[in-house]
Amino acid sequence: MSKVPSNLKYTQSHEWAEVLADGTIRVGITDHAQGLLGDMVYVELPQVGRTVDAGKECAVVESVKAASDVYAPVGGKVVEVNAALADAPELINKDCYADGWIMRIQPSNAAGDTAKLLDANAYTKVAETDAH
Repeated sequence: MSKVPSNLKYTQSHEWAEVLADGTIRVGITDHAQGLLGDMVYVELPQVGRTVDAGKECAVVESVKAASDVYAPVGGKVVEVNAALADAPELINKDCYADGWIMRIQPSNAAGDTAKLLDANAYTKVAETDAH
């Protein structure tokens, strides 16, 4: 079974969200998603300063198997991207929850958007029934 840290929130589309001490939200794809996609070869990061909408496409990850959209778990402004992924997209495969994060978002409605996300138990059920 994939790793599903209990301190994170999740989307049905396999993104994770971590609320940081400064109120920003760090975002990446889940262990389940990276496992399905296989070896990462490219990551298209959003531009810093871009406004993203919850549930809408904001980045792309490309693996040896497929390209897949990454959806923003919360709406707001992208304040940082993980530039290391440009030269080392495999960081997502090695540790998607640490070095393999994709972006940080300054949320416009943190409480409202994060309340709609799944906890680890609910996401585990989604991942177990995912027919990808």
